[in-house]
Amino acid sequence: MGPEAQAFIVFSLGMLVFMGTGMNMGLALVLTGAGMAWVLDFFDTQLLAQNLVAGVDSFPLLAVPFFILAGELMNSGGISRRIIDMAQAWVGHIRGGLGYVAIGAAVLMASMSGSALADTAALATILLPMMRQQGYPMNTSAGLIASGGIIAPIIPPSMPFVIYGVTTNTSISALFVSGIVPGLMMGVGLIFAWRWVLRGIDLPPSRAPLPLRERLRATVKAFWAMLMPLIIIGGMKSGVFTPTEAAVVAAFYALAVALFVHREMKVPEIYGVLVRAAKTTAIVMFLCAGAQVASYMITLADLPTVLTGWLGPLVDNPRILMAVMMVVLVLIGTALDLTPTILIFAPVMLPIAVKAGIDPVYFGLMFVLNGAIGLITPPVGTVLNVVAGVGRISMHSVIKGVNPFLFTYVLILALLVAFPQIVTAPVLWMR
Repeated sequence: MGPEAQAFIVFSLGMLVFMGTGMNMGLALVLTGAGMAWVLDFFDTQLLAQNLVAGVDSFPLLAVPFFILAGELMNSGGISRRIIDMAQAWVGHIRGGLGYVAIGAAVLMASMSGSALADTAALATILLPMMRQQGYPMNTSAGLIASGGIIAPIIPPSMPFVIYGVTTNTSISALFVSGIVPGLMMGVGLIFAWRWVLRGIDLPPSRAPLPLRERLRATVKAFWAMLMPLIIIGGMKSGVFTPTEAAVVAAFYALAVALFVHREMKVPEIYGVLVRAAKTTAIVMFLCAGAQVASYMITLADLPTVLTGWLGPLVDNPRILMAVMMVVLVLIGTALDLTPTILIFAPVMLPIAVKAGIDPVYFGLMFVLNGAIGLITPPVGTVLNVVAGVGRISMHSVIKGVNPFLFTYVLILALLVAFPQIVTAPVLWMR
C-alpha cells in the first residue's frame, strides 16, 4: 500500500474517530492533517504552524467576524424583534399565522445576518413561547423554525458563501447573487409545506386582522431593519464596497440603529455583544485554520486525483455527476457541520465539477445549499440542537417535526440539479 492510500485511510479513520469522541472539529482537522503528514514522511511542526496561520490570513475572511457581530447586534438591539412584529401584524391573523410569521421573518432576517445559528436562535426565542401558548404542536413548530433558520446561508449576505469563496477562489459577489432566487424558493416551499402540515392540526380560532393603521405602524417600526439589506446589496452591486466591507457596514449600521434609533441597547451592553461575537468568531476561524492543514496534506497526497478517478466516468454527463455529488454531500452533511464541509470538500470537488463544464458559481450555490440542509439533518443537525435547547424540546421531537420541511428542501435541491438555469440566469443578468 502506497503512502497516498495510507494518507487517505488516516484521513477517513481519523475524522471518524475524532468526531465519535466529540473532539473540537478544528483540533480534529489539525491532528488528522498531522497524521497524514507523518504517513507521507512530510511531518514538520513549522510547516503545520505556517498552514495554521495561512488558513486565517485572508482579507475576505474579515467579513466573517463582522457578519457574526451584525447578527448579535440585531438580536440584542431589537432589530430582529421588529421584523417578527411586522410579519405578525400582516399575517398573524391567518390560521397557523405564527408559522407564516416565522417563515416571513426568517427570509427577512436571512438578508441581514447570514448566520443560520443567529437567526434560528432569535426566531426560536421569540416565537416558540408564543406558539406553545397558542396550542401549536411543538415538534412541528420547532421543525419549521429550524428549517426557516437555514435560509440564512443562502440569501445574501451569507457567511458560508464568504468562506466558500475564499476557500475556492470563487467570486463572493457572484455567489451572493446566485443565492437570491433559491433562497426565496426555500421560503415559498416552506409556505406550501406548512399549509400541508396544518391540515391535520387542530388550532384555536384565528384572531381578527389588525387594522391597517396598526399594520403600517409595525412596518414603520421595522423600516430601519428593512433598510439594512438594501444598503448591503445595493452597495455591493454599485461597487461602493466589497463583500468584506459590506460586513463592516452591516455591523456598524446595526450598532447605530440599536444605540441611537431603537435605543434598546446601552453602551455597557456592547461589551457582552462583542464577547459573544468573539467566541463564535474564534470557533469559525480555528476551523478555517485547521482545515488549511488538512487541505494542504490532502493536496500532497493527491487525493483529488483519486476522487476524480472514481467520478471520471460521469464527467461527460454533468447533471448525473451533479446528482451523485449532491447525494455524497447529503451523506457528509449528516455527520459534518457546514463550515468544515466547505473547508474540506469544496477544494476537492470543485475541480471535478469544472472539468465537467459545471459553472463554479452554480456549484458553489449547490454545495452551500446542500450543506445548509445538513444543519437540520440528524444526527449532528446543529440548528436542530439550537431549537431543541432554546425551546426545551427533546431532540427526537424536533427531528420528527422537521421531516416535512426537510423533504421540501430535498425537492428544491433536485429541481436545481435538473434546471441549473434557475441559478445561473440571475448571475449572468447581474453581470
